Amino acid sequence: MNLRDLHYLVTVADTRHYGKAAEQCHVSQPTLSMQLKKLEETLGVQLFERTNKKVMITPVGEHIAERARKILQDAEAIKTIANMSQDPYAGEFRLGAFPTLAPYFLPLAVPAIRKKLPKLKLLLVEEKTESLVERLKAGTLDAALLALPLQEDGLETMPLFDDRFLLAVSRNHPLAKRKTIRQSDIMGERLLLLEDGHCLRAQALEVCSMTGASENQEFRATSLETLRHMVASGVGITLIPKMAMQKSDGIVYIPFAKPAPLRTIGLVWRKTSARKPCIDALAKSMLRTTG
Repeated sequence: MNLRDLHYLVTVADTRHYGKAAEQCHVSQPTLSMQLKKLEETLGVQLFERTNKKVMITPVGEHIAERARKILQDAEAIKTIANMSQDPYAGEFRLGAFPTLAPYFLPLAVPAIRKKLPKLKLLLVEEKTESLVERLKAGTLDAALLALPLQEDGLETMPLFDDRFLLAVSRNHPLAKRKTIRQSDIMGERLLLLEDGHCLRAQALEVCSMTGASENQEFRATSLETLRHMVASGVGITLIPKMAMQKSDGIVYIPFAKPAPLRTIGLVWRKTSARKPCIDALAKSMLRTTG
């Protein structure tokens, strides 16, 4: 039994597919299957149920895979500690961000980070919040940009900046000429929102509950850009973070009078991470970007 076999085991457990697992592990499917068979023989237990259509992990396989994940995380931490002894601000750093933030903030932050930490190789991952949290806990991300507050055991957070919400309406909308708007002004309005899984949806629903607005149940966008196009065409109105505001897109963005609704963006990492010096340097660079 070695780390390579444990990596194969965890990858199949996560993907539930030998072909996909082999591709992720950069080996042939027969090689991966053979090594897992040997691992089962070594352990004396069946790890997977194999059929022509799908792969199912056995109960004992689940327990072993969970322990294997921790072993692989510890092994990666050992490598990280060794690399950091040479230079804590060098090497690969896997940074995640959710889709309604990544395209707008990362182009601003990454050049500043590269200037401050030229030896650091940033690997950027854009996924929904739930997936980013899972990857942080699994050790496949070093840190992530997420909306706060975030209550998750084992994770540390640092607030970076507040991103105010703007009311987005078409140029022909009755509210389009307003310079500012109060939260009470959208009482009774039906807002276009993103589909389930986006943290921006949860944030917008929270604003709706405070203002007396509601969701337009007839449409849910898959992305912020789809939402933007629907508003521009006059289908409805929505909330857009100020960071995502764009000029000349056919939309009028109206700021809210104080207290304006907002989302707080922070950096999140594992409490046990060996990359803390690098995380602190990243946070400082990002704070200067937003300041």
